[in-house]
Amino acid sequence: METNFSKGDARLGEEPRFRKPPQNQTPTDFSSAEDKLLYAMPFSAKDLQRYRKDEKFSHRLLTPEERINLLKPYLPSPPPRDSARRTSLSQVSREERKGKLGLRRFLRRHFHIFIYALIHLYFSIYVRLRQAYHAIGNRFYTVYHHHHHSPELIQRDIKDLSRLPKHLSVILTLEDQGRSGAGLEKLVNEAADIAAWCASAGITQLSIYEKTGILKGYVKETHQTISQRLQTYFGPSFPSVSLGAPHIPPIQSGILPLSNSPNNENRKNINILLVSAEDGRDSIVDLTKTLAEMSQRKKLQPADITTELVDAELSESVMEEPDLLVLFSPYVELAGYPPWQIRLTEIFHVPDNQGVGYQVFYRALCKFAKAQMRMGR
Repeated sequence: METNFSKGDARLGEEPRFRKPPQNQTPTDFSSAEDKLLYAMPFSAKDLQRYRKDEKFSHRLLTPEERINLLKPYLPSPPPRDSARRTSLSQVSREERKGKLGLRRFLRRHFHIFIYALIHLYFSIYVRLRQAYHAIGNRFYTVYHHHHHSPELIQRDIKDLSRLPKHLSVILTLEDQGRSGAGLEKLVNEAADIAAWCASAGITQLSIYEKTGILKGYVKETHQTISQRLQTYFGPSFPSVSLGAPHIPPIQSGILPLSNSPNNENRKNINILLVSAEDGRDSIVDLTKTLAEMSQRKKLQPADITTELVDAELSESVMEEPDLLVLFSPYVELAGYPPWQIRLTEIFHVPDNQGVGYQVFYRALCKFAKAQMRMGR
């Protein structure tokens, strides 16, 4: 019988090693179960020599019992009997039942409940105090800086500010998802109020973001409401309004003659742009596809596609980057606002605020005047 062991394996004093069967031999080629085990475990040199000698004489030197005794020291310990295992499992189950009904488990559970209630109480008090603090602050600004539909009072509030944003953007939310006319009417009135505040403060560029884009379907009605609101603030000599949207031609009201009042220099024309979620990421995707197709058709070199080119195209197709973005929600939620246009935009919101109010608009202008424009530095 041809053996699968090298000559060095029979040397006395050699370290035991794991044996691997030849690549061209399967487990069924071994003569017995002991041959299979021999390749899977380490043997001492003495036992290995005895086994090889017995194998050389076709397993006639050692009886099956002696071969089993030869392999026993290298076999793992047998698993516990089923009866012993069942006994140990029953002991564990009894201990678990004792633990469920024991005093230690009772105290541990109620201790966790007490800690949870304590943390909940702490944060509840903190949230209530924070909401009360912000409510008092908003109320103070509302009473002390109430504009009374008067541009002169708004101009008095902002006269000490060092600078104003040239382009102001706001995010409005459609309530009730437009299922009732009250939500749309409130949205149009909020847009008209913000336009009147911007016109009174001398801000000539306003962009209004609403996620669904419902205002784009009511451009004429929105333009009419804004013009009426400006007439309420300024009287017959109200500024002209240009209202439009990306890919929608603007509606321009006639430029009315202004009176010779001392505040006429602040009554500039105001340009309003309606923006929705489709003007954000979708516009970037469309521009990317267009540039890729032009590059494949050799109409544009890949080296010509730069940040300046993308910025110019998006500014022309959607809008330019605003200087200040005002949120009237209690937390910062951009709701799909065009991401490219707010790379360097100041974002302002009042915590725990609910609804559109002049106090948020005024505090945003004050915050912008004090902000440091580092431009990424």
